[in-house]
Amino acid sequence: MPATDHAFLAPNGLPTRLDAFRGKVAVVNLWAMWCPPCRLEMPTLARLADAYADNPDVAVVVVNVDVGDLAPARAFLADHAPLAFYSDPKFKMPFEFGAKGGMPQTAIIDRQGRVRAVMTGEADWNTPEARALIDALLVEPEPKSAGLDAVQLSSDFGPAIPGA
Repeated sequence: MPATDHAFLAPNGLPTRLDAFRGKVAVVNLWAMWCPPCRLEMPTLARLADAYADNPDVAVVVVNVDVGDLAPARAFLADHAPLAFYSDPKFKMPFEFGAKGGMPQTAIIDRQGRVRAVMTGEADWNTPEARALIDALLVEPEPKSAGLDAVQLSSDFGPAIPGA
């Protein structure tokens, strides 16, 4: 299924869309400060982003969905470099990937802008399994048809986050 075209805010405060990441494999994570599992998995997303820091074909995009004062969320994310602060202050994106608002929520989007996998719930994104999923999409040839459907990842994707 194609990724949502819902606008959200980029780190510079200007509107952007997931289409801005077309040509890259994008790991799009939706998170909030009121969601303890969201905060718990953030260090693993930062390590995943760091692992692909030299690869311009991979983007780890964490979108905060808090409504109101975003200062606490910005401060929290500042401790998780190299992640940049994107936000959806209208809290609409959690309903765009079929997870009905479940949090945290992560979608894996291929280079053609299609949602290839969705996971609701916390995960350790700094695992060989997570990297294998991204790497498989990186080497995937251009498909002859756009009939690929998204899959729902199980909650046991990768080993549990240590200390969870």
